[in-house]
Amino acid sequence: MANTPFHRSIPDYKPLESDYLFWVVVNPSTWLMPIFFAVLIIALFVHSYAINLPGRGFAKPVAAPVAVVAPIAAPAPAVVPAG
Repeated sequence: MANTPFHRSIPDYKPLESDYLFWVVVNPSTWLMPIFFAVLIIALFVHSYAINLPGRGFAKPVAAPVAVVAPIAAPAPAVVPAG
């Protein structure tokens, strides 16, 4: 019985005939719009978070700062002894 699906372990369970009972408890005329609004708010928060991730969204990616390197000084001229 451990490997049998849940609906087979319940005697006389006919899903096509009794699944409508869910809508008796969760009345769509009461709960449909609040559920839609809750899903909309969650979707807006998820999308606003995803757009604000670094390197994503509509902002230009920020270039890495370029290191400033001092130019190499020319070697001092060789001193030639007089004479």
